[in-house]
Amino acid sequence: MTRIDARFAALRAEGRKAFVAYVMAGDPDYDASLEILKGLPGAGVDVIELGLPFTDPMADGPVIQLAGQRALAAGQTLKKTLALVRAFREDDDEAPIVLMGYFNPIMNHGVDAFLHDAKASGVDGLIIVDLPPEEDDELCIPAQEAGLNFIRLATPTTDERRLPKVMQNTSGFVYYVSITGITGAADAVAGEVGPEVDRIRASTELPVVVGFGIKTPEAGREIARVADGAVVGSAIVDLVGQGRPPAEVLEFVRDLADGAHSA
Repeated sequence: MTRIDARFAALRAEGRKAFVAYVMAGDPDYDASLEILKGLPGAGVDVIELGLPFTDPMADGPVIQLAGQRALAAGQTLKKTLALVRAFREDDDEAPIVLMGYFNPIMNHGVDAFLHDAKASGVDGLIIVDLPPEEDDELCIPAQEAGLNFIRLATPTTDERRLPKVMQNTSGFVYYVSITGITGAADAVAGEVGPEVDRIRASTELPVVVGFGIKTPEAGREIARVADGAVVGSAIVDLVGQGRPPAEVLEFVRDLADGAHSA
């Protein structure tokens, strides 16, 4: 059982929904990023998604694209991202961490070396948005053999014929993308998301969390009512991009977490 599995089991036993927060590793720089990362569990975050900076983030909107550019300009690398996780683990051995990004940096690092290094650093799972199920042998299956969850995205365009293929090697939880398009492009609507979550639940026993388009505590609460949890990324990253201090970013995260947990 990974930390992700344990966290969702605990939430289920408590009758609570999950709040998942996304931040970009190394944004705006390594030290500030580490301060934010270390503060997330205390702000009520149940699962941390840590973005891997990449030059061509095709699924991300301007806010997260700019965050990746800031991180890269500050010298963030895949190795430094794993170092960030190791530094986090010095004080916290319970909060689940999922690396979210694209396959290219991992391929450059070497898949076997990456999986070894990620596991040793304290990473619990991966979301790699540009690896479809047809490429599971590349990373998904080796990751699960190494003890890491491989979390798959489902979208409004994942139809009944495609859904079983998407679910077959997914573990940890299912990430439902509430809108078509890029991150931060539109608002999630609970009335539209609910039936889609039910459709996915009919194909898996895994928790289904919903992300993309959730920007406020109220929106997080409404989405969490129809799913197993809510993910917020762009709204948090935008505050970092505005130059807000880590304490202010974490205060906003706490408000978001309270919203999701009140569902």
